[in-house]
Amino acid sequence: MDIINALLDEIYAGTFPVAARERLLSHIRAARDTVKIPRKPRWDEKDVVLITYADQLREPDVPTLATFSRFYQQHLQDTFSLVHLLPFFPYSSDDGFSVIDYHQVNPICGDWQHVAALHTHTRLMFDFVCNHMSAHSSWFRHFLAQDPGWDDFFISMPPATDLSAVTRPRTSPLLTPFEMADGATRYIWTTFSADQIDLNFANPEVLIRMVNVLLDYLKKGADYVRLDAVGYMWKTPGTNCIHLPKTHQLVKLFRAIANVVAPGTVIVTETNVPHKDNISYFGNGHDEAQMVYQFSLPPLVLHAIHSSSGRALRQWASTLDTGSGDTTFFNFLASHDGIGLNPARGILSEVEIVALVRDLALEGALVSYKNNPDGTTSPYEINVTYLDALNRQDDDDNTRLRRFLLAHAILLAFPGVPAIYIQSILGSRNDNEGVHVAGHNRAINREKFSLRDMEQLLSGGNALRQQVFERLSALIQLRTRQPAFHPDNPMTLFDSDNALLVLRRHQPDNQEAVLCVFNLSGREIETMLPQARQFHDLISGGNIDGNQPVRLAAWQFMWLKG
Repeated sequence: MDIINALLDEIYAGTFPVAARERLLSHIRAARDTVKIPRKPRWDEKDVVLITYADQLREPDVPTLATFSRFYQQHLQDTFSLVHLLPFFPYSSDDGFSVIDYHQVNPICGDWQHVAALHTHTRLMFDFVCNHMSAHSSWFRHFLAQDPGWDDFFISMPPATDLSAVTRPRTSPLLTPFEMADGATRYIWTTFSADQIDLNFANPEVLIRMVNVLLDYLKKGADYVRLDAVGYMWKTPGTNCIHLPKTHQLVKLFRAIANVVAPGTVIVTETNVPHKDNISYFGNGHDEAQMVYQFSLPPLVLHAIHSSSGRALRQWASTLDTGSGDTTFFNFLASHDGIGLNPARGILSEVEIVALVRDLALEGALVSYKNNPDGTTSPYEINVTYLDALNRQDDDDNTRLRRFLLAHAILLAFPGVPAIYIQSILGSRNDNEGVHVAGHNRAINREKFSLRDMEQLLSGGNALRQQVFERLSALIQLRTRQPAFHPDNPMTLFDSDNALLVLRRHQPDNQEAVLCVFNLSGREIETMLPQARQFHDLISGGNIDGNQPVRLAAWQFMWLKG
């Protein structure tokens, strides 16, 4: 508790009320005495995460969590050891990220018993939407009604306040007008949308309520806790209001609480920002997040395959520090959001980013923009399924499959814990009809399915979906059997033809090693391996003589053991 008390003093400069502090500490002690579910200590090569919505698969009159649990047991359990359930709480917009009630399960999904039932088959990652909540929540209704004790739960600002320095992830207004019970209009801080009201962590009562949310998730068995949009939590007008010192202190506080209540819980920060800012959430390696989302990986892998050049990807990867055992990367290519471009800035030139955006837009991708302090806008993310992002509309399915598997073979070979989005394992294409119905770009990669339709598609009703599902599942399972791919093991990168990416993952004592060779281009390449020895290719099952030139077909990859 000493660390928790010290952090409260740092964050609130010694002004945290004594009675409120004791109330908070009593809640933490009670949760510590309640939690009995053990967590897996750290991570290993067997850990691969599935990212999914709790209502991804549907049957008539059946809670969607019950439907998903059956589908997981039948089709996914041998592939994924942990499931990230995107927000499964009652919500009003943004497919769950505008939470109405943090403590309830959305009735369409079921209830907490359905979550517990799924937890008997897999470990779980919960979303802690800690920066904002729904304008339709009871908390915000209390605020609008000017009920006693609720006045400072959210942030009001005079509309003339100079907030030009604030970092914006959207083009929507930062301040949204709302009418109060007394008829006055207040302008409320809304970083992401008018329906997502930012919480005021400067108010100790807000902190206590949000810690109670975290404690509830720990009691419900969350093995990993994802801190959504965490970089924006603390606001100080006149600053950029992102990654502020007090935001980092709040993350440290959440980590310290999890350590006390449920040791082994992994805190994962979601900060869609340039790499240097992203990894700052590791803190000193022991006091903040154990994992950070590796946001630079999706656009860099996409650029490498689009440009048939691994130059930028290799240069960036050479700067990565592999895990110390206390921290590692949460690696992914696709998620419920788009492919973020900010994390590629400073690695790719703006000319390369604009060219990538233009090329993808010509092939059916959508583009979302953000406001800049100088009044201009910039591309913020590309909205597209990763399968369609990698390919042209007139490509054949064999080409689509080869590029897609190549990208995921790179993902699975990188240091860190890999995560696969449900639309990727299901081989989804762009859902343009969903965009039209929902009215926002991100719906292009958020299609929901009936269980009956999906099982038919995966059993022969759609050849590409079936091939993607079977081949990617097999590739993931192969990865989990290689100790060299432990998240903490070192990675060595080799100089090569720009159209190749060559890396080696190995245990520190070199007892287990895998040499990975990726042809990023659509042409056959002949190359000499960096090690002259006999190898066994885990992908093809054949043997490779490292003393002789090796030929890789277009978009071919090898995982070589020997």
